Amino acid sequence: MAPSVAEIQPAVAVDATQAAKDAVRTQDNGPKYPFYLPYYDLEENFPPTELFEFVDPGGHADPKKPNLLNPNTTVKNVSPYLGTKITGVQISEPSPAGLDELALFTAEHKVLAFCPIQRHSTSPNVKGYPEFHVVYRDHTHDHSRSPRRQNRISPISWHSDPASDGGDTLFLSQVEAYNRLSPRGLRAVHSAVRRAEDSKLGNGPVRREPVESEHPIVRIHPVTGEKALYINEQFTCYIVGFRQEESDALLGFLYNHIAKGADFQIRGSYQPGTVDNRLTVHSIVSDYNRSNRRRNVCLTPQAEIPIPVTA
Repeated sequence: MAPSVAEIQPAVAVDATQAAKDAVRTQDNGPKYPFYLPYYDLEENFPPTELFEFVDPGGHADPKKPNLLNPNTTVKNVSPYLGTKITGVQISEPSPAGLDELALFTAEHKVLAFCPIQRHSTSPNVKGYPEFHVVYRDHTHDHSRSPRRQNRISPISWHSDPASDGGDTLFLSQVEAYNRLSPRGLRAVHSAVRRAEDSKLGNGPVRREPVESEHPIVRIHPVTGEKALYINEQFTCYIVGFRQEESDALLGFLYNHIAKGADFQIRGSYQPGTVDNRLTVHSIVSDYNRSNRRRNVCLTPQAEIPIPVTA
């Protein structure tokens, strides 16, 4: 009798999948930029981060941005709340005024993607260049798999730091998240201890002792004056002055509010040649073939201590 359309033949499916993986390995010519492979030096140490006075350069930029944008520039907004794609801008040799205008443009649009063109304490970097944070994965190297993360059903986790996995990135406007709420005056403790523990579990480095800091739950951008939520699941521990149950309940509500904000999210997709944690959070999206090579190199600058809402 002929096989039913409902019958499952797993052996054939498994063989086909394995054949596809073998084909990828056979055709793999190695990394295109081997110099940027992730590098760990377990003996490398950084001094504690020092406080300094910071003035955002966007505050004294020309609002018309004549040194950044030109007649050949194309600007396309991805959503009403955040995200802009730019073509026709040369950012490899900007003038000082152009850099100021870029800072202002970033503050206004939150996420910028330029098309065709702080040293991290635990992430892989480029040998000799510890300021670079490298995201890399292929079928033989998976440097981003945290033992803690492997025990989770979904990798989706909104946070603000250098992205640690390949694939597209979801960005969400903390400004719009704040605009739909009314929390005022509360502060929360943020901790890097768990990130350091994750690195130790994976036999990775801890170049600087982790710190805990107290920050406002709502912060103000120094240039635009916009108010934004300043919490995330990966680093925020508890709300100051609240009992544990109260803190967990309020933070849980805010995290859920952020996670459901599909209308003030955008998805950043990366192509070869494409690349403000103050007003956004982000999360990875692992919807791609994990045997494919993925690489991203990030730089994270230091800026001002979060400015609280005072009135």
